[in-house]
Amino acid sequence: MMIVRPSEARGHANHGWLDSHHTFSFASYYDPDFMGFRALRVINEDRVTAGEGFDTHPHRDMEIITYPLSGAIAHRDSTGGEGLLRAGEVQRMTAGTGVLHSEMNGTNEELHFLQIWILPNRRGLKPGYEQKSFPESERTGHWRVVVSPDARDGSLTVNQDVLLHSTLLGKGEQAEYTLATDRHAWVQLARGRGTLNGVELKAGDGVAVSEESRLVLTASEPLEALLFDLA
Repeated sequence: MMIVRPSEARGHANHGWLDSHHTFSFASYYDPDFMGFRALRVINEDRVTAGEGFDTHPHRDMEIITYPLSGAIAHRDSTGGEGLLRAGEVQRMTAGTGVLHSEMNGTNEELHFLQIWILPNRRGLKPGYEQKSFPESERTGHWRVVVSPDARDGSLTVNQDVLLHSTLLGKGEQAEYTLATDRHAWVQLARGRGTLNGVELKAGDGVAVSEESRLVLTASEPLEALLFDLA
């Protein structure tokens, strides 16, 4: 069973400096049918103008994954962590008992990124973060795990039973994924166009998958996609 969440059906907020699309209910956008999917709570597609960003603000009891598509994010948090997060890198932050952080556009160009929130497997975790580069060569033509609960294959660690995979496909290329029994998936097309098991998708579309075992993503034009393997 596959349920497509079209990009144009997402929530939308344009604040001038920030243009944001919400796959699931977020802030003032509320859709009781899309409050999240399994442990996946938020997928926001954000575009931030040069010189702007999110000033220092709090989070707690959430696993936050930041996935830049273009540009770079200047990051700073109350654990003492700071740095630049570029396209091709992924960051995981555990908000846990509470953290303050800021995210600013770190370049003179538009910043385009996905902000993902995952419900943790328990509350009150110690705050922390990590980030890592995943070169295009590691993600081209197949699914590459970038986040997992056990840091498998050099991925970032998340405090939840979730595997996050990324892929880059050229026109006509395919990436297959086998979903284990009783597992679910969310596939998010970040860029480009393609099909998932024959169902046409465009940039910004998401697909909730249950009771399927073999997933085949085929690119009709160059694409970038994420796949969440969820309990």
